[in-house]
Amino acid sequence: MVPLNLPSADFKVKKSEGKVWIFDSIRKKFVVLTPEEWVRQHFIHFLIQEYGYPKSLIRIESALPYNTLQKRSDILIYNRAGKPWMLIECKSPTVKLGQNAFNQAAIYNMALGARYLAVTNGMVHFCCLAKTSEKEAVFLDDFPSFDEDLP
Repeated sequence: MVPLNLPSADFKVKKSEGKVWIFDSIRKKFVVLTPEEWVRQHFIHFLIQEYGYPKSLIRIESALPYNTLQKRSDILIYNRAGKPWMLIECKSPTVKLGQNAFNQAAIYNMALGARYLAVTNGMVHFCCLAKTSEKEAVFLDDFPSFDEDLP
């Protein structure tokens, strides 16, 4: 896998069934190592180690309804009251982050109502404060501290 613009981490990786697998410490199981999964695992490690986001409040691929379809969020972080706090959409490092990635996160957030939205491809990372009463989001210079705006 390609090096990312994120701190390196010591992941458990194995080969089995002709595939490479990486251990997901949130789901507590090995999952197939795709480029998007590589980004997701690094980004989770980054948020826990660099920003102190509680591992126990992070969910991976949480189901969410969208019209008549069932979709899954890449990373969903809850606040201490159990409400969605940050929704993160992960893309492969080769995917250029554009309006489509932000639209996907915003559409998913319509069902969740998270305070923050983030998009990453492992090379570039964006975080914004989601607006509920306005259509425009406010992009942040950095990721928020988990405890900075407790409910």
